[in-house]
Amino acid sequence: MSSSDSRLDQLQNWLRSELRWPLARVASASADASFRRYFRVWDAAGASLIVMDAPPDREDIRPYLRVSALLAGCDVHVPRVEASDARLGFVLLEDLGSTSYLSRLQAGGDADALYADALQTLLRIQIKGREAARELPPYDRSALGREMALMPEWFCERHLGLELEQSERILIDTTFEFLILEALAQPTVFVHRDYHSRNLMVLERDSPGVIDFQDALAGPSGYDLVSLLKDCYIDWPRERVEAWVRGYRMRLLAAGGEGGSDEGLFLRWFDLAGLQRHIKVLGIFARLWYRDGKHGYLRDLPRTLDYVCDTARRYAELRQFSQWVQRRLLPRLEHANARALAGGLS
Repeated sequence: MSSSDSRLDQLQNWLRSELRWPLARVASASADASFRRYFRVWDAAGASLIVMDAPPDREDIRPYLRVSALLAGCDVHVPRVEASDARLGFVLLEDLGSTSYLSRLQAGGDADALYADALQTLLRIQIKGREAARELPPYDRSALGREMALMPEWFCERHLGLELEQSERILIDTTFEFLILEALAQPTVFVHRDYHSRNLMVLERDSPGVIDFQDALAGPSGYDLVSLLKDCYIDWPRERVEAWVRGYRMRLLAAGGEGGSDEGLFLRWFDLAGLQRHIKVLGIFARLWYRDGKHGYLRDLPRTLDYVCDTARRYAELRQFSQWVQRRLLPRLEHANARALAGGLS
């Protein structure tokens, strides 16, 4: 780490001087898609904690602290908060280790066992979190539309180099309106918004640990389920995904949750919430490269676009959109990725 990192100097001073915490060593733990960074710190005895560095001019730690308390109240294993300072933008947290679901799954871990734990935790979020969801901002029309608007700007125009015609913009707007109405028609639950394999940590006890939840909203019931099972970082055969979805619906109904009138409706909620999410993610991943210089997400664009293609072709209301994606977007992605990774940002 650079010796000129003023935030790191400030962080160490906070630990030593203000918290009187016996800091012996510090190392980078991770960074995410925002301006936050995470450091692992050790005391002289070798015990470790995590410090979130959220520059106060860029990030506000208060939503994190609020949502952390709400999830902990639902018996969800989130990192225990040891100390925080909203003025400085630091949070001292329990260390949940470095083994994410993604790394364990990529190493051949038992997917059924891991997802059983993750789905049980999601059930607690959606059932025990009913009252907590009332304290969250709504995942409303404005938020849903604003997210999807990233796709034509950053993915279609900037990344793929498309000049969208008026007829194409009309088709996109019509599709987005359909997806907004579908999302708003779903039962409202506590939505983590990034409930996927990078944000679930494998633990020896009370697994999984759940992180990166500060943007939680009250929104469509299918959203977190599809974030988990149609993950932008790892994918599974449709038959296996549907089996997990059916199993979750049964557990949800048994716990008194809303599972729709039949399996078909529940699967529709799942798929269409996923389409809204994956359209958003196409825009976000492209923006992370062109605006923020984070190229690692480009390799996940093909999987994300495949989810969009697969879902759109399953629903008659999306036939025109499906055909447009297949004709205009899919053939351009490989070349666009190669150009971007070679340094061609135009």
